[in-house]
Amino acid sequence: MAGLAAALTASLFVPPALAETVPIPQPAPEVLRAAEPAILLAQAGKLEVTGTTRPPDPIIPDPRRNVPASIFATFDANQKAAAARVSSYLSSLRTLAGKFVQVGPDGSRSTGEFYIQKPGKVRFEYDPPSPIAMISDGSSLVIRDTRLATQDVYPLSQTPLRYLLSDRIDLMRDTNVVAVTSDDLYISVIIEEKQALVGTSRLMFMVGVKDGKLKQWTITDPQGYDTTVAIYNLNPTAKLDPALFRINGTMHPASTNN
Repeated sequence: MAGLAAALTASLFVPPALAETVPIPQPAPEVLRAAEPAILLAQAGKLEVTGTTRPPDPIIPDPRRNVPASIFATFDANQKAAAARVSSYLSSLRTLAGKFVQVGPDGSRSTGEFYIQKPGKVRFEYDPPSPIAMISDGSSLVIRDTRLATQDVYPLSQTPLRYLLSDRIDLMRDTNVVAVTSDDLYISVIIEEKQALVGTSRLMFMVGVKDGKLKQWTITDPQGYDTTVAIYNLNPTAKLDPALFRINGTMHPASTNN
């Protein structure tokens, strides 16, 4: 699993120097750990999902694609309207729960569940046998390895997840958009980020044309390697337990109810 953790770290756009590795707090003995968050969601009897129940096949960008990198890129009215639609959708999200399929730079696939509470909070729980979880409490983001009993801590402000987790966002105003494309199925918006210690990275959002919902995102690291995450079985009305996003205290699968 070291390869998975390394891929996740690389996909965060942050240099290793910004990470602090700390031991995972030990669980309290009285905490019930048998039920996973999604199971508890289902037990609540109010798991309302939208979209397909079958895992999607992520769309992998062509590694040979030529993405414009000029900060002086201009966009026509249709492109600006498409970017505004994506911005409006991202800004409208308050909570979101669902499942994901991740494809790494080497083609390896991972699956799991995710939970978002805006602003700033997210949890990605990878399915077994992976020991990895990724949690943000609104200011810090950790990549946790339960097998090694460690967690690498990063400032959320130094990761691309801040765009997805921000309270409200205007992509054209708040980010460096370098490309906006659309076809019959998807609107794609590519953001470029330059960091002195790391290099140039990109984040691409893909939103469905028909339903206007986020379908997947791709992170391209400074070496040009892509990590793609496709999401499905989305529940935009879930009420999530704050314990899902706790970092400094005891971490445990917590009840989620509507």
